Amino acid sequence: MPQDVPPSSGSQRPERPDVPSGRSRQTAPPRGSRRLNLDQMHGRLLGVGMGFLAIYGAVALKATVATVLMPMEPEKRQIAPQVPEIPKSDPRGEMAGDFVLPTVKRATITDRTGQALALSLPVAQVYANPMELIDPADAADKLRKVLPQLDRDETIRRLSLKKQFVYLARDISPVQEIAINNLGIPGIYFEAGERRHYPLGRTAAQIMGSVDIDDHGIAGVERYFDKRLNSDKSPLRLSLDVRVQTVAHDELQAAKDEFSAIGASAIVMDVRTGEILAMVSLPDYDANDFGHAPNDARFNRAVTGMYEPGSTFKLQTAAMGLQLGIVHLWDRFSTIPIKVGRFTIRDMKTDHFAPWLSLPGVLAYSSNPAAAHIALDVGATRQQDWLRNMGFFNRVPVELPEAGRPLVPASRNWGISTVMTVGFGHGVAEPPLAIVRGTAATVNGGILLKPTLVARDTEDDSKPTADTAQLRPVAYRPDADGDDIGAQTPVGTRVLSEQTSAILRKLLRLDVTLGSGKSAEVPGYYVGGKTGTAEKIGAHGGYLKHVNVSAFTSVFPMNNPHYAVYVMLDSPQGTAATHGWTTAAWNAAPTVKKIISRVGPILNQFPDLANKDAIDASLAIPMNPPVPAGYRALGPGNDPGDPRNQAHAPKTQPSKTQH
Repeated sequence: MPQDVPPSSGSQRPERPDVPSGRSRQTAPPRGSRRLNLDQMHGRLLGVGMGFLAIYGAVALKATVATVLMPMEPEKRQIAPQVPEIPKSDPRGEMAGDFVLPTVKRATITDRTGQALALSLPVAQVYANPMELIDPADAADKLRKVLPQLDRDETIRRLSLKKQFVYLARDISPVQEIAINNLGIPGIYFEAGERRHYPLGRTAAQIMGSVDIDDHGIAGVERYFDKRLNSDKSPLRLSLDVRVQTVAHDELQAAKDEFSAIGASAIVMDVRTGEILAMVSLPDYDANDFGHAPNDARFNRAVTGMYEPGSTFKLQTAAMGLQLGIVHLWDRFSTIPIKVGRFTIRDMKTDHFAPWLSLPGVLAYSSNPAAAHIALDVGATRQQDWLRNMGFFNRVPVELPEAGRPLVPASRNWGISTVMTVGFGHGVAEPPLAIVRGTAATVNGGILLKPTLVARDTEDDSKPTADTAQLRPVAYRPDADGDDIGAQTPVGTRVLSEQTSAILRKLLRLDVTLGSGKSAEVPGYYVGGKTGTAEKIGAHGGYLKHVNVSAFTSVFPMNNPHYAVYVMLDSPQGTAATHGWTTAAWNAAPTVKKIISRVGPILNQFPDLANKDAIDASLAIPMNPPVPAGYRALGPGNDPGDPRNQAHAPKTQPSKTQH
């Protein structure tokens, strides 16, 4: 049996004693193979790393392009709940055409030229969820950096409430909203809203009215057209012309200040369409501060104020008598004072009239007793019917909820004294717009129009067009006998014949050329009109001596009537320039003159002096027209309207001639 060989110190390694018997022993890989595997692993790792580097590089490059080099506008759905779109700046008012702010609900209101009068601006309401706030005091301090009007203690108190919703501020601007959003305060949120703004401030403030906190109209056209403004985003185009409105406002304010009146009103209206181009009531206010405006400033004297019309109503008395065939131009009427009970109807002590005046003289010199005689000749029933048909018994149909109902006596109280006093403008109270409407009907061919604050759908004829770009005078056609009103027939109710209207235009022109309205004359514009001065009624009834309402109602140009201009001053004071007088001839009529001279060119009406002689001849009417053959004129010995005469029935024959 061989003996064990002891291990040598050579290359052979002894067997591992822990290797179990019966299992073959594994041989370790060579060192070269192990290094090869390690290099392969390093290569793979390097490849994966380069891949990730390429991917991250591409992402970084894309982010750089998208956010720095070529940033993309974020989608509206991403920022709309927090940051509403900021409206574009529009210093020229060009947004007023078809432009609609995208984030507002209520439509813009413009004048006839497109100038914005009312528009809604996007705003936000700031509210908080106190349950989400970490530090109310810190949040309040940060908010006050953007909204310094916030009371710190009150804001901290509200932010500390155990509620999930509290308002912090209303109607903040988009810039403020962005600034607050950038503060990064958790629990602060925004609610989109809008705020009504009136960019022209005082211009037409009483007409515009206002809206409440929920954007519902509460006064003026904002209230009248509330449903339309909230349902149709297209601009509402009014008939107003801010240029004419501004002129009327400035001249009326100057007159109010000069004569220390407590109130005033002015109206400019198109007598062919009924469109109101200007309506001013003073005092007024900034439409953006409706809530703090005093009641006297919010009061629209043009449609809500009720004033005795005074002698401006004599125009209606003359129109009534002529249209009904009761009186004629050649008839004469007594100016002798009339005693009625304990009252006496007389003219001013400084008026030195003839004892009898023809119809042209009654209007030109404005005699109260003579006008009373005309009214008596017509009679109570026909007088009431006339005034009712002319709209003087009802509210003026205009798009203003403030339009008031006139004050007129009840039919059962319409006795002889009422007939006479109403004949010269006392005993009834009417808004200025009613007087303007009645005046328009007497000169536009006899059509009673519906006054409107909404512009016609047709193109604005005050804008120069291809054939009106050159300055040209008021149209005159010699073959039209001075009456070319038929060029554009108004739409409305006929209340006068065209023949009667033609006579009244001449009578109104006579009042300015030779009568009480001389101070309203504007060369080349052929103004016609009627003065009116009425004593005011005191708070406890009865007329106040030397406290008047003075007014002048006018139309120009009388050879082709286009525009009515009316001015009223409430309780004007006399000045050294007026020698202490407070009547309309000294204050209201000169104000009308200033307005016409300035608005005429704006309305594409220019003075015509080249045809002056022909136009004057076409409008001429004698102060004392001759009595046609076969007629017995009313006058001395034939005055059925004399209250001292028991026979009140008119005895004149029907007219055989064309007026």
